[in-house]
Amino acid sequence: MQRRRFLGLAAAATALGLTAGLSGCGTLGGSDDVTLKLVAADYDLTGGDSTRKYWAGLVAAFEAKNPGVKVQVQVESWNDVDRKVAEMVKAGQTPDVAQIGAYADYAAAGQLYSADELLSIPVQANFLAPLVDAGEYKRTQYGLPFVASTRLLFFNQELFDEAGVDAPPTTWAELAAAAGKLKKKGVTYPFALPLGPEEAQAETMMWLLSGGGGYIDGTGHYDLDSEANVRTFDWLRDHLVAPGLTGPVAPGKLDRKQAFAAFTRGEVGMLNGHPSLMQEAAKKGVKVGKVPLPGTDGKARATMGVADWIMGFKQNGHRKEIGAFLDFVFSDENVLKFAGDNDLLPATVTASATMQSDPNSADLREFLEALPESQLPPVGKTSWAQVSSSVKKDIGKAVQPGARPVDVLGRLARQATVAESAE
Repeated sequence: MQRRRFLGLAAAATALGLTAGLSGCGTLGGSDDVTLKLVAADYDLTGGDSTRKYWAGLVAAFEAKNPGVKVQVQVESWNDVDRKVAEMVKAGQTPDVAQIGAYADYAAAGQLYSADELLSIPVQANFLAPLVDAGEYKRTQYGLPFVASTRLLFFNQELFDEAGVDAPPTTWAELAAAAGKLKKKGVTYPFALPLGPEEAQAETMMWLLSGGGGYIDGTGHYDLDSEANVRTFDWLRDHLVAPGLTGPVAPGKLDRKQAFAAFTRGEVGMLNGHPSLMQEAAKKGVKVGKVPLPGTDGKARATMGVADWIMGFKQNGHRKEIGAFLDFVFSDENVLKFAGDNDLLPATVTASATMQSDPNSADLREFLEALPESQLPPVGKTSWAQVSSSVKKDIGKAVQPGARPVDVLGRLARQATVAESAE
């Protein structure tokens, strides 16, 4: 169904004549100049100023086409940006536009413009289907997906060759068998399983999806202790952790950053990775292979997608100007530049198609193919932050020796139900 929707949106965008700039081009009405305040996250992992340069160039081009509108940009680190925006909103100094990690609380408080209040029809129709779904609060889209990513199984090709692993795994059984061969060859982390508190909610979701489950059921309610989810963690405990195939650090103590760093050092045979890791590992000389995540009896039915969000706030009343600016932000030229500069994926149909056909983006092709069928965490639920925090804290206990995953998942499910009831 998502594939049909993906194609339908692409056709709609094409039929409506999507071009760079759209309604963001041309002078806006009104006799008084308007200054929009934008707060954005810093994506430069090296401490440089590439994010600031991106916004400076985009704003200069937008202002040249819209003489009545100025845009003031404030870039903050990912460690601070969500908190800074929350503080600004609380102090009555709400920005007009924020590009941050979450939107649901603001949507629930009635502080955001909906997508159809801001965007031209071609731009709104051009977002990838799973990102639209994830951007909805109570069936209305408020979160505009700014940039996206998804996950694949990464493997070290040289370690595979040395251990006699002839082909990347397509099932859980093949994954465990490959990890066993890697362990016999002395690989430190045959399969790195980061269920530590840094990013355990993401690793957990990837495994839940590959096991046929997930965080929520078909009605949109939390379902953490479903039979499928319990089976998944039983398998992880019995077939990866208990045989010592996950390395010297217990999964509940292993953070994603540690696992990724070990992969770039050539110490990891396999892990679930994203595009930025691919680039970093290649720079360190690791020959990276990547395939769709294995499932119980074949390729996983879905992989996890991730999006960062941009949104327009109502407080200052600049709906028309915000809409024109965001239409310009989502032009193919701007979307492709930002995604390409940061080893991420475009959030729009037309930019994704362009990147997929670009030989310079060949390394991202598998990620691009996975994104339209991906599933995102339930970020449209205001309870998700609390549920995610609980998962980060406790999910590693489910695979400890002697643990009963049904008990751990049951506690998390009860906590999620309480949090959901307070929405």
